[in-house]
Amino acid sequence: MALRGKSPTLLYILFVLIVYPYFPAQSGDKIDLTLETAVNIAMQNSYRIKQLKLGIERSRQWLKAERAGLKSRVYMNIKTPDFRAISDYKWDSVLGKDVIVRQNTQMWWMNLSVRQPVILLGYPTNGYLSLNNNIYRYDQLNGGQWDPSFYNRYFLKFEQPFFQPNRLKNDLQKAELRLEQNELQFLDDQVQMIEDIADDYYQLFSYAYNDIISERYVKNLERLSKVAGCEMQENGSKTIDCIQIQVEITNAREKKAQNLSDFRLQATRMKQRLRLNPNDSLDVKPVIRITPIHVDLDEALKYAYTLRPRIRLLEINKKQREIDLTNVKGWNAFRMNVEMTYGLEKQDKNYKDLWREYDNSYSMTINAYIPIWDWGQRKARIEAQKITIRKTELYVEETRNRIKSEIQNAVTNLEEYQQRALSMSENMQMAEEITNLSMTRYENGEISLQDLLQTINRQKETEENFLESYLGYRKSLLGLTVDTFYDYENDIQLLEKFRSSS
Repeated sequence: MALRGKSPTLLYILFVLIVYPYFPAQSGDKIDLTLETAVNIAMQNSYRIKQLKLGIERSRQWLKAERAGLKSRVYMNIKTPDFRAISDYKWDSVLGKDVIVRQNTQMWWMNLSVRQPVILLGYPTNGYLSLNNNIYRYDQLNGGQWDPSFYNRYFLKFEQPFFQPNRLKNDLQKAELRLEQNELQFLDDQVQMIEDIADDYYQLFSYAYNDIISERYVKNLERLSKVAGCEMQENGSKTIDCIQIQVEITNAREKKAQNLSDFRLQATRMKQRLRLNPNDSLDVKPVIRITPIHVDLDEALKYAYTLRPRIRLLEINKKQREIDLTNVKGWNAFRMNVEMTYGLEKQDKNYKDLWREYDNSYSMTINAYIPIWDWGQRKARIEAQKITIRKTELYVEETRNRIKSEIQNAVTNLEEYQQRALSMSENMQMAEEITNLSMTRYENGEISLQDLLQTINRQKETEENFLESYLGYRKSLLGLTVDTFYDYENDIQLLEKFRSSS
């Protein structure tokens, strides 16, 4: 098809339509991934962390609501209007029987109250003190005419329950405990996330370091090939040594390629875990960092008991169960309510006369509930709740013993892996020196190719053993940090570390 005479614009459009599909839709970023950056990305993108933050904010709002409930509350009740034109039966004391009476009334009623919980020593007593005003108009139809009556009352009201759970105090304490519980759970989940992300990161670290080992191994074999003079020999006249060296190089390159393929697969999983763009590329530089650390066992146990949220969470759970026990003890138990009022009131046919010449008004009521027999139901409820508390106490004791065992194992593992990593680091340097010396001896004809290959393989195995011991050291150090909530490498509590980074 000829395009002669076509405009440059048409040619450009055809070029874009043909070539555009071969360009990637979106290029990703290169991310230098370390354990710290991986954890930070996970914290920012994790749905779990976002949910925990919302849970903390919700608990703060509940606590704010409970504290606001300890302050004065102003409210108004209005019943306007209340019309009744019905017949109902009522007792007639003159006739000595019920009679059906026709009612036709109209009522407008309003109550304004300022209600304040009674606070003693910083805690509510479960009682209320209120200032009230009741005012209403009541009209009755009498002989075809409406007969109005007006009523107005100002009064102070005191309500106090006795011998029953303090609901206001218990709700406030539960809200405070719930907030602390969510904050501790947030901290615990953050540290747990660090441990989970570390497992995936150190897998990537292992592949990246194995690539360095493979690269060094291939270079040693290529160096051996030069020492053996294999490059100077023609393909058909190579010695058995050169053939064997070439086979070793081919196998080494294949294992290196397989390791890189495993790295790419693990990197894909890591990007999914961190919720990154699939087009992003992860660059892991396997930097070796060994900080000799001495851990005092008693100090580590102290950190685990005081800094780790697990023990405090169990103590909070126990406190919540104790509050529940208080509420259970109040169920079907003897209780008494005292209600007293004192104020001024006035009723009159004329609305204007409501505001002068008040009469004193007061009331006092004591209500008591006395349980007599419930077939042991209340006692069984209380005993069941006490058993729940005892179970929590046993679980606290079991957790402390488990933590003690975990700390002892963590300290032992750290000491062993730390010593192994330091020793293997020295062995790795010696293995490299031995390889260089053996290369010279092979060149001088003092040792065979098999001896030299064993030396090169021994250096590779030494480097792989060092990687294993180093990863064991890093993981055991992280495990001790998770168990104690103390960063020994940086000498700081995790709580302070999170606060400084937030």
